[in-house]
Amino acid sequence: MSHSGILDRNLTIAQAFDAEGGIYFRQRRSTRAPARTLPGFGLAMGVTLVYLSLIVLIPLSATFVMTAQLGVRELLSVIGSPRVLSSLRLTFSAALAAALIDALFGLLLAWVLTRYAFPGRRVMNALIDLPFALPTAVAGIALTGLLAGNGWIGAWLATHDLKVAFTPLGIVVALTFVGLPFVVRTVQPVLSSLAPEFEEAAQTLGASRLQAFTRVVFPALLPALLTGFALSLARGIGEYGSVIFIAGNIPMVSEIAPLLIVTKLEQYDYPGAAAIASVMLVASFALLLAINALQAWTARHRRDTQ
Repeated sequence: MSHSGILDRNLTIAQAFDAEGGIYFRQRRSTRAPARTLPGFGLAMGVTLVYLSLIVLIPLSATFVMTAQLGVRELLSVIGSPRVLSSLRLTFSAALAAALIDALFGLLLAWVLTRYAFPGRRVMNALIDLPFALPTAVAGIALTGLLAGNGWIGAWLATHDLKVAFTPLGIVVALTFVGLPFVVRTVQPVLSSLAPEFEEAAQTLGASRLQAFTRVVFPALLPALLTGFALSLARGIGEYGSVIFIAGNIPMVSEIAPLLIVTKLEQYDYPGAAAIASVMLVASFALLLAINALQAWTARHRRDTQ
């Protein structure tokens, strides 16, 4: 029997003989799907799609269906009204400012918790996750009590003609509080995987501490830092509970878009609320796509550096 009769049809003869007279073959890429080790893929995929449709896709599609009740002119009138534009502008700008603050101080906190040993480090490390477990309404009440004009910090700020509560600045403070853990917990594992020997090697080659950080450490942390920034931004855009207490909810001044959606629902203006929610939904979906792209980039960057 010839060699072609023995070989599988997915194999092809790459070279008949090598230098020593041996026969070897190179495998050609098969067009058939590889056999799966565990059965049940079809059933698992079907259950996953049904669950995802019932929990996520159908409720979100109902928002667009309700928005479609408005004509194009009415939709543009709702979204383009000064009050809605002001709330959207405030929501996105405050979330962006809070995410930038979280990126800076989150990186600093992750550095301190990873690179230094000091008394109380475990307590500080646990406190980072407090905004995850704390109800957002409790956070809003606590921040308002501290930063209001008669609060501990607010009274001191009032003596310096500074007002935080019931202003857009108070919204930034609340969003900074709830978004900080996203940056710290995203950067911290990457920083832990970078041994201090990299910085020491750079310093032995003549680099200063700043140069060792900017040229050795920071490039490796940048993908994770951008991911944490995007997560903090996405959380800030959709935050509601911690903001409504400290914002003051003054139309055209300190009214956020989620609160305006609730206001329209209380007025039984369901299409108007759905129109604003559709804008927020599209923005959130775009952010999630960016986050997934950043996470894929982070994974590739880790593989390349290993």
